[in-house]
Amino acid sequence: MLFSKIVSLAATLATASALPFTPASRSTGGGVSIINNVGQDIYLWSVSALSAPMQVLPVGQTYLENWQINPNGGGISIKLGCSEDGASVLQFEYTVAGDLLFWDMSSIDLHPDSPLIAAGFAVTIDDATCQTVTCAPGDVNCSESYQFPDDHNTRACSASAAWTLTLG
Repeated sequence: MLFSKIVSLAATLATASALPFTPASRSTGGGVSIINNVGQDIYLWSVSALSAPMQVLPVGQTYLENWQINPNGGGISIKLGCSEDGASVLQFEYTVAGDLLFWDMSSIDLHPDSPLIAAGFAVTIDDATCQTVTCAPGDVNCSESYQFPDDHNTRACSASAAWTLTLG
């Protein structure tokens, strides 16, 4: 997907900027909570025109990110992997546009043998009118997550909603 390529290029050229790691049980709105139920630590970093430093999300913990605005007008990608090298990542990608949040899950850069695929993942939203995503454990070709750049899996919902991405 073009968004991923732009974000990856921006990350390569970017300088570091810290985004907070906030242990929490749930976002109160206008953000995403990422819950690690995979059984091992998850490495994550939020990337825009600036790349936040990689953080470790311990087993059973939650990372909270309030929606960020990319200084260059593009989107944000929260990259999630099971190793520090970033070679195999699941991405929660989003762009805030006024009152809307355009978002997707991308498995394009996620290796088929990743523990994230083995564990499965799901996105729930506290607004029942919004589309959610569920990729069952072991579903290597989950149709609800981008597998190829030309897939059509971008969704939109109110930016004031609260998202929960559960890994495992």
